[in-house]
Amino acid sequence: MHATPSGVAIAGLGHYAPTRRVPNAEIEERLSLAPGWIEGRTGIRERRWAADGEALTDIAVRAGEMALATEGSGVARADVALTVLATSTPDHLLPPSAPLLAHRLGLARSGAIDMAGACAGFLYALTFADAFVRTQRAPVLVVAANILSRRINFGDRGSAILFADAAGAVLLRPTDRHHTGVLGVSLASDGSGYDLIKIPAGGSRLPFSDARASDETLMVIADGKAVFSAAVGMMARTAREALERSGVTLDAVDRWIPHQANQRIIEATRKQLGIAPERAASSVATFGNSSAATIPFTWSWDPASRAIEPGRRILLTAAGAGLTGGSVVWGT
Repeated sequence: MHATPSGVAIAGLGHYAPTRRVPNAEIEERLSLAPGWIEGRTGIRERRWAADGEALTDIAVRAGEMALATEGSGVARADVALTVLATSTPDHLLPPSAPLLAHRLGLARSGAIDMAGACAGFLYALTFADAFVRTQRAPVLVVAANILSRRINFGDRGSAILFADAAGAVLLRPTDRHHTGVLGVSLASDGSGYDLIKIPAGGSRLPFSDARASDETLMVIADGKAVFSAAVGMMARTAREALERSGVTLDAVDRWIPHQANQRIIEATRKQLGIAPERAASSVATFGNSSAATIPFTWSWDPASRAIEPGRRILLTAAGAGLTGGSVVWGT
């Protein structure tokens, strides 16, 4: 039996957003909103939408390829033992998309599994992957990706202005360095808010074949104020718990990468935690909200977050549909 490694290192980061830019003006005109209305309420100026015919694995493979191709990663594709795909918008309801993703990336010896954790899906996938790397001493590729543009309900203004398409990836490998990988984690759920964000049809309660209207297959946010309050509270609470469990103080956190729900939620959580603005990473203004993909996308896209030199402490926080959420303190 192999000895448990000391830690988990990031071998590569990757991100991808579709080429189609969708400015607020396009959506404001469609919804008869005043110019500037969306940015004033969400901080979003534009977002990316997938092209016709572009599926979830098409964008996921681009982010995964970038992570795998990282110079000096020290990870051969034949050594990747597991591929974890966090998504709410797979290519098909069945089969899972992760096996196809691993195949397209040339990961011939990799296991593969989808994880559906909505906006917090990447944090659950990262926690799972970290444990696998530590116990099995083998690399893992974690990809989070969503094509939410095809689930936008233009009859539901609160959700129509937010959602976007993107993918982010993190390649992990075992390391002998201590105090790396997950240092502290707090995962949370609150099923009393189960119906606050949902796609009504498509599950066992209301199959697609029984849907009464096409908008039952699209996204609905039932109560925006309740979502705001629940998300901020869950993110702030789990962040404090993860920091306490890690033994890392807030002052020692080099970078905070929150789920890019919208700028109001990010700012409210930042103020509750007392994090300085310059330590907060944000991509929401130009890429919108792609659910689980926003954290790894921002981690790879943002130069200040992408720096993974030894000794950094990174705080990741998310909350979303379910309600489900959590925080991870990561050491590089």
